[in-house]
Order: sequence, then structure tokens, then C-alpha cells
Amino acid sequence: MRFLIATILAALAQPVLAHGEKPYARAFDYSKAEATPFGIAADPATAERTIRVDMSDTMRFTPAQITVRRGEVVRFVAANKGKVLHEMVLGTKEELEKHAELMTKFPGMEHDEPHIAHVAPGRTGEIGWRFTQHGTFYFGCLIPGHFEAGMAGRITVR
Repeated sequence: MRFLIATILAALAQPVLAHGEKPYARAFDYSKAEATPFGIAADPATAERTIRVDMSDTMRFTPAQITVRRGEVVRFVAANKGKVLHEMVLGTKEELEKHAELMTKFPGMEHDEPHIAHVAPGRTGEIGWRFTQHGTFYFGCLIPGHFEAGMAGRITVR
């Protein structure tokens, strides 16, 4: 029943296309990246490791649990295996929950941050990130209804 409700919510949200109709082209100046509680944007070309994360219309990420080393630069390749728009957003649990709530209230809101990859069906997006703090951080799809349906994962930084 939960899956059915999530699928209906995702289908209803799709015509609005939260975050716009196309994935954003990145032209981010990594020399101006600002630190966050969960790390700092890094040029994906400098990554020590690439981690592929698949996104599906069952509202799941694969893998849903990732472990990285503190200081490691990771290139996340988010692959949308579904038929609706998905995104991968890095953050703390609290930040993701707040952002998901905002997206529900303002589904057409557009923004492009280096910790977000908006990915059209059948496409890939990438995020370059340096994890500067030990701890547990999260990633989620904040398209209305997706996060609430369980489309989230955990990153452990050792």
C-alpha cells in the first residue's frame, strides 16, 4: 500500500517537474566552494574513487549505504534507471528533512547546488565531494513524495 501511494504521489508530482524540466549543466568554480557540516564540493575529476548510485521508480537508491574515509574525494555517479525525474542530494538528516518539506510546499522551486544532482530518466549526473568530518550523513531524492516513500541512503565517514 505504501509503495502504491508513493507511486501515485510521484506520478502526480512529475508534471510539475520540481527543479525544472532538465538536469542542470554544471559550471561550478570549486575554488569558491564553501564548507558544510557534511563536507565541501570538490572537482569530480580529482576524485580518488567513483561510487555509482542507481535510482529507481521503486523509490530506492542502490546502494543505500556507503562508507568513505574522512578527507576522501568521491565522485558520485547518480544513474536514473526509472521513468521519472530523480535527484541525489547530500546533507545531514535534518537538512534533507527540511528541504523535502520545502519541496512539498514549493514543488516548482529550482536551484543548483554542488551537493545536488538532478537526473532525468535514463541519464546520469555527478557530484564531486570531499568528506571533511567523521560521522553519519545522508542522501535523498527530494522530489515531492520520493523522500517520504523512503528514497534515502546513508553515508558513514570513518
